[in-house]
Amino acid sequence: FKDKINLVSLRHYHIRIIVRFSFLFSSLNFLFNTVIMKPRGENMKRNETREIHVGNLTIGHQNKVVIQSMCNTRTSDVDATVNQILALEKAGCELVRMAIIDEEDAKAITEIKKRTHIPLVADIHYDYRLAISAIEHGIDKIRLNPGNIGAKENVEAVVKVCKEHHIPIRIGINSGSLEKDIHEKYGKPTAEGMMESAKRHVKILEDLDFHDICLSFKSSDPLLCIDAYRLASKTFPYPLHLGVTEAGTFIGSAIKSSMALGTLLNEGIGDTIRISVNGDPVNEITIVKQLLKCCGLLKGVPNLIACPTCGRTAWDMQPVVDEIEKFLQTVNCNVNVAIMGCAVNGPGEAKHADIAIAGGKKEGLLIKKGVIIEKLPQEEIVERLKQEILAFEEEHKND
Repeated sequence: FKDKINLVSLRHYHIRIIVRFSFLFSSLNFLFNTVIMKPRGENMKRNETREIHVGNLTIGHQNKVVIQSMCNTRTSDVDATVNQILALEKAGCELVRMAIIDEEDAKAITEIKKRTHIPLVADIHYDYRLAISAIEHGIDKIRLNPGNIGAKENVEAVVKVCKEHHIPIRIGINSGSLEKDIHEKYGKPTAEGMMESAKRHVKILEDLDFHDICLSFKSSDPLLCIDAYRLASKTFPYPLHLGVTEAGTFIGSAIKSSMALGTLLNEGIGDTIRISVNGDPVNEITIVKQLLKCCGLLKGVPNLIACPTCGRTAWDMQPVVDEIEKFLQTVNCNVNVAIMGCAVNGPGEAKHADIAIAGGKKEGLLIKKGVIIEKLPQEEIVERLKQEILAFEEEHKND
C-alpha cells in the first residue's frame, strides 16, 4: 500500500514538472516571438496614418518619426528666438514650436522664418485671431484646440484660412486639463476620457471638412501616456505627436520619456515626437535622437560606450568621457566609441567599437576595430579621439 502511495506521489510530481516546463517553454516562446524577434526600425511596420504636410516635412504615412521641440524664448524677441532655433537645427531638430500670446508674437514670425531653416509651429490658446494672424505671417502649422476658441464662426474663420494656406492643425489633449464634465464622469484622468475629449475637438474640424489634423495625448504619468496613445492609434486615422508633458529635468525626463515613448515607438505608434525637458530645449534633441536610435528609427547618431569605473581604474577617465560625449553631439555618423577604465573589459568592448580607449596607469591604448594602434598619455587622449572620430565621419559620409 505504501508503495502505491509513493508511486501516485511520484506521478503527481512528474505531472507538476511537465506542467511547469510547458509553462516555461510557452513563456519563452512568447518572449522570443514578441520581443526578441520583433522587427525594429526600417523593418518594423509602423501604424498607418494619414499624412499631413508641414512646410517641407511630411508627418504620418511613412516609416519616419519627425523630431521637434519648442522655444522657451518670448517669440517677439526675434534675436533670442532665432538663436535658439538655429541651435536646435544644429542639434538635429526638424520642427519647432513657438508660443504666440499676442499680436507682437504673431508679427515676429515673418522675420524669424527669414533667418531660420526648419518649419515653424504656432502654439495658440483661446484667441482665434492670433491663429489667423500667425498663418498670415507665414507659420507652417498651428497647435490649437477648436473647442477652446469660442463661437462656431471663430473656428470656421480659422479653418477657412488654414485651407487656403494648406496649414495643418494639431489638437493637443492633456490629462491635466480635461473638460470638467469628462473629469467628473471618469473621476480622474483616463485614456478613455482623453479619447472622449479628442473626439469633440476632432468632430468640430471634420464637420467643416477639415482633415489635416495631428493629435497628441500627453500626461506627466508615463503609464497613462502609453494607454492613451495605444487607444488613440486604434481610434483615429490621424498622425500622432508623442510626448510626456511636464516630464521634468534632464534625467527625469529621459527616464519617463524613454519608458513611455520607447514602448510606443517599438509598437509602431507615433509619427512625430517631442521630449519635454526643463531648461535648454537643445537637451530635448539629445535625448530623442538616442531614443530613436535605440528603436532603430534614426541613423547617423553616434554611440558612446563607457564603463562605470571601479577600483581598477588608474587614470582620470570621467573628464574624457564628458568631453567626448559633448563632442559627439556635433557628429553625424553611426560611430561606436568605447572608453573603458581598465584592461579587464577594455579590449573586449573594443572589439565591437569603431574607436576605443582602454585605460591603463595615467595612459590608454588607442584601439580601432579591435586592433591596438598605439599607447597614449592621458593628456593626449581627448584630442586624439576627436581626430579619429572626425576621420571616421569623413570616411563614412556617403554611407
